[in-house]
Amino acid sequence: MALLFLRLGASIALLLALSTLVPSSDAYDPLDPGGNITIKWDVMEWNPDGYTAVVSLYNYQQYRHIQLPGWKLSWVWQKKEIIWKMFGGQTTEQGDCSKFKAEIPHCCKRDPEIVDLLPGAPYGTQFANCCRGGVLNSWAQDSANAVASFKVVVGQAGTSNKTVKVPSSFTLRAPGPGYTCGPAKVVSPTKFISPDGRRSTQAHATWNVTCTYSQFVARRSPTCCVSLSSFYNDTIVNCPTCSCGCQNNNSKPGSCVEGNSPYLASVVNGQSASSLEPLVECTSHMCPIRVHWHVKVNYKDYWRVKITVTNFNYRMNYSQWNLVAQHPNFNNLTTIFSFNYKPLSPYGTINDTAMLWGIKYYNDMLVTAGPDGNVQSELLFRKEPGAFTFQKGWAFPRRVYFNGDNCVMPPPDAYPWLPNASPRFSASLTLTLVTVGTAMAFLLVHV
Repeated sequence: MALLFLRLGASIALLLALSTLVPSSDAYDPLDPGGNITIKWDVMEWNPDGYTAVVSLYNYQQYRHIQLPGWKLSWVWQKKEIIWKMFGGQTTEQGDCSKFKAEIPHCCKRDPEIVDLLPGAPYGTQFANCCRGGVLNSWAQDSANAVASFKVVVGQAGTSNKTVKVPSSFTLRAPGPGYTCGPAKVVSPTKFISPDGRRSTQAHATWNVTCTYSQFVARRSPTCCVSLSSFYNDTIVNCPTCSCGCQNNNSKPGSCVEGNSPYLASVVNGQSASSLEPLVECTSHMCPIRVHWHVKVNYKDYWRVKITVTNFNYRMNYSQWNLVAQHPNFNNLTTIFSFNYKPLSPYGTINDTAMLWGIKYYNDMLVTAGPDGNVQSELLFRKEPGAFTFQKGWAFPRRVYFNGDNCVMPPPDAYPWLPNASPRFSASLTLTLVTVGTAMAFLLVHV
């Protein structure tokens, strides 16, 4: 028997170790099951020593976008290819081009890294869908700006479909890790329709690369949390303690900063101000973003919710932010104030997921931590007979995402409950009855 328990313990330990090393399902997003970034490589024409290609990035993710400082795309050449010229993008390094005497290539590295051009780039260097500094909006929020493209003139490459080699090891940083790209696959050549719709042309060859996002790969700790409150209970359920990390100024000094600190400006504008790591206000949850869901009013046929998004990050203005919430009553959303709204239906006909984002030039910018670092709106729902209730936390969301990252929710047993259905009262009553029963049994045994 002892040997059996030892073997069982070893098996469990092995399974736990494997589960931490290989998060196989972590890249799957149940609210956006088909979301990905597709890289399309179209060979448009053959040159004396290579070809000209148009490379496009399509952000097919419904609500996850790429913010400043933008995307970086790299790959590995299979032969001795070079980049003669680029339009709409540039490599971060030229590499060693010393063997070229007449015309100097744009890049001679075997693993070039490409970035988008900045807004206002010279006209002669631009290309369609370029020059946004690497910003790529989500498909549901702004499909017109969910595509980025650049043109690359490749030399020392094949000059036909039989001799050209597909690049390998594609890597997408947006701007940090998080995306995993599969191998390039040969697909049917892309067709292009003329503006008048009367003529169709096509690429000589087309390769597709699919990149999927994993929040676990992007960062070990979450980036947002959810707090709850209601009109029928004085309790405010805060974000769980250490949702996104813990205050630890002993081992990691400067991990957070007090909002009323006299040295706040010097810390924010310090040498690491350009770092991608957030500098957050010291809180119990230590999250850059907190989403607060408040059940505000109960009417006869309607009920109202107030949502507040607060930025605790002193290093980040969240432009084109978005919020995704899942709740069964979104099917009966009547009015939303000061936010844009789009229903998402990841489960076919079930409409229980909403995407919310700011109104352009009004509240589409969530500024850094401080007095103005929040946006808020109210939602009015129609009550659905037979389904609506305030009991057992039904009025609170099932999931909340901010900018595509899953936010940490409070435990269900901590939700604000109705006064006449409080689990705390029931638990205390049960504990009292158990205590009394135990005492009576003890007395009966010893009488």
